[in-house]
Amino acid sequence: MTRPSHSGTTDATSSPWSRRALVRAGVAGGLGVSLPTLLRADTATGQSPKSCIFIHQYGGLSQLDSWDPKPQAPQEVRGPYQPIATATPGIFVGELMPQLARLSQDYAIIRSMTHRVPVHDVANRMLLAGQSLPTQDAPAFGSIVSKLRPVDAAVPPYVWLQKFGGGAMPPEASYLTGGFLGMAHAPVLIGNTHDDHPATPGFRVRAFDPVEGVTASRLQLRQSLLNEMDRALSMPQQREQFVEFQATQSRAFDLLQGPTARKAFDIEQERPETRDRYGRHPLGQNLLMARRLIESGVRLVSVVAWMGLAPSEKFVSVESWDMHGNAGISIFENGWNGLGWALPKCDEAVAALLSDLRERGLLDSTLVVLIGEFGRTPRISRGAGAIGRDHWPNCYSAMVAGGGVRGGQVYGTSDSQAAYVSNRPVTLEDFTATMLHTLGIDPTTRLSPDGFSRPASSGEIVHDLLR
Repeated sequence: MTRPSHSGTTDATSSPWSRRALVRAGVAGGLGVSLPTLLRADTATGQSPKSCIFIHQYGGLSQLDSWDPKPQAPQEVRGPYQPIATATPGIFVGELMPQLARLSQDYAIIRSMTHRVPVHDVANRMLLAGQSLPTQDAPAFGSIVSKLRPVDAAVPPYVWLQKFGGGAMPPEASYLTGGFLGMAHAPVLIGNTHDDHPATPGFRVRAFDPVEGVTASRLQLRQSLLNEMDRALSMPQQREQFVEFQATQSRAFDLLQGPTARKAFDIEQERPETRDRYGRHPLGQNLLMARRLIESGVRLVSVVAWMGLAPSEKFVSVESWDMHGNAGISIFENGWNGLGWALPKCDEAVAALLSDLRERGLLDSTLVVLIGEFGRTPRISRGAGAIGRDHWPNCYSAMVAGGGVRGGQVYGTSDSQAAYVSNRPVTLEDFTATMLHTLGIDPTTRLSPDGFSRPASSGEIVHDLLR
């Protein structure tokens, strides 16, 4: 691994009429626009666009039962599932992922992810920020991408599908506000509750609804008022900043009144057989929506891998992958909190996504990430009435595909029980630096106005993962 090269920075000015100052002064609110997080009109320079779908296996997937099986380990470690061969000779995965096994040439498996924090909310903040010690105002990965690789199309740059929920969720400030980058780089949230997703009958995206009582004619009137402000500004710097702000507002009007974004979020336009292919469950339909969004020009879509409920179950939490047995469901059973239910559905949905992206010519330009905040303990234990595996950050797995990743490989190895990394450890910093690099972003780019503190990532690019 080598250090990434340095590049220049682009920082917002501190003019009194900067976009942020105008937003804080209430100009955007005066427009009646309900999408202040979308108002960025910058253009990435000189590079072909890259996008990312980042899938959060909230709760922490067991590495032993998925990407890093250990068939020679004792029964209390290896569990009941057998490894199966993938399409890549010598690479095996757990038996509950047959569809992904057939697509192994499209992705790389990292078996040496590691950190030291076994606490959900903290570990999720770390994953979101790509840092072992994130500050309280550290922006999430998607906000960094929104800042450094904005979009041209009349769509939001950054969308979050399915809100974190449950007692172990990270604070909303860590992923819904943009951190120190500001609300201009926060995501558009779709799916505020566990049943608010496109697999629910009657689902409708409401993010583009105007503020109550603000009609199209009133929006036009308020846009005219902005034009009057333009003429009232006399200093060249003021006018320059206001022109940029005005362009941002024009994109907001396009989002609210134009068809592009609405159409991208309208999953009903998909054929029934395509929806069936992804699976008629929350993750499947959210990933289908994510593909539609990427195809329309959205830069980054984060998706919480909420797998939904088994028949007759009542909702407890969207932490599908936190499989202690504490919900009274064994990690190896078919309830919402068991691998027998969750992993085949994840396999179905992610395999459909990879295949669909390839068929549409989008896989090379779209990075797909599948990862949890940590893994699970090698030894099976007993929770509240059922068996499970507890939190384990020392060694766990991730899958990365597309976007310049060299598929058909395993990076890093664990010991005989998938408890500790044997070689080539990958930290959260390294993981984030590598993702940024695949998206055409120099990880050393400075995000802060001072021009030297707060790089996009302090990690090292894992070049061996890339083509």
